[in-house]
Amino acid sequence: MTRRELDSARIADPGLRAAYAHCRRLNARHGRTYFLATRLLPARRRPAVHALYGFARWADDIVDDLASEQAPGVRDKRLTELEGELGAGLRTGRSAEPVVRALADTARTYGIPHEHFADFMTSMRDDLTITDYATYDDLRAYMHGSAAVIGLQMLPVLGTVVPRDVAAPHAAALGVAFQLTNFLRDVGEDLDRGRVYLPADLLAAHGAHRDLLEWSRATGRTDPRIRAALEAAAALTRSVYREAEPGIAMLEPRVRPCIRTAFTLYGGILDAIAGDGYAVVQRRSVVPRRRRAAVALTGLAGILCARLRPPPLRSPRAAPEGHRRQLTHRRP
Repeated sequence: MTRRELDSARIADPGLRAAYAHCRRLNARHGRTYFLATRLLPARRRPAVHALYGFARWADDIVDDLASEQAPGVRDKRLTELEGELGAGLRTGRSAEPVVRALADTARTYGIPHEHFADFMTSMRDDLTITDYATYDDLRAYMHGSAAVIGLQMLPVLGTVVPRDVAAPHAAALGVAFQLTNFLRDVGEDLDRGRVYLPADLLAAHGAHRDLLEWSRATGRTDPRIRAALEAAAALTRSVYREAEPGIAMLEPRVRPCIRTAFTLYGGILDAIAGDGYAVVQRRSVVPRRRRAAVALTGLAGILCARLRPPPLRSPRAAPEGHRRQLTHRRP
């Protein structure tokens, strides 16, 4: 499958093919839900998505590895080195690091603004020193770099049937919705890392607070105040999904089943959390494998329908600027 994806994307250089293949392995190993949805994309677009995921995973692992005993100063140094490698790779298109090489090629091919990567690295650095957020507005500022820009990076790769700036707010919202879902699912693991991503004002509105979460994690006991706060966080997350959903119809038809599948699978995590009694402080809730398979089959059916449907007739003049760039670019 890797060879077909790389051939479809017209990636011929052996070193670059190896770099993309490395990113694909990272996606397959660490992002089960994300990887499953990515398999529903047209083959030629998958390498770029793997590169974007691989870089995000690499940076995230530097700050989040529970097994690591590295001090914050060491992690800060590793992030600085990664930033330097990233900057050089984006400027020159070359890097000895396979993830950076694939990312730089993806950014060039699809015209992804470099500031999206800079904003992402800023939020990764915040994770070294910031362990909680007073308000939801504070958390949204962090999530601009850690999640919203991921949606914005993806948008040129996926392609749109409307001007890109019209679809951009919905793409950013989808990245935020996915991350809020992860925050809710990973409350216990984040506590082990010394972090609380649930905003303090949301917790306080239901009589909960960080100390209560830590007590619940340590003792395995539940508290109705925690459940009320978690239910409110889930309702907030669902509202962001509603904000994001109209953007799916703005994407090119052949990529919509993939994004719809990711949308449904991540939303299913919220259902799993509710079905597990909001016990995320004690354990992670997961979508059953049978449910993931059923959603994937629905996405596959959507792809088959999209392939049978003739593409809309458009003149190049009417196409969005980012889409024209994709149409005109050809790899050597």
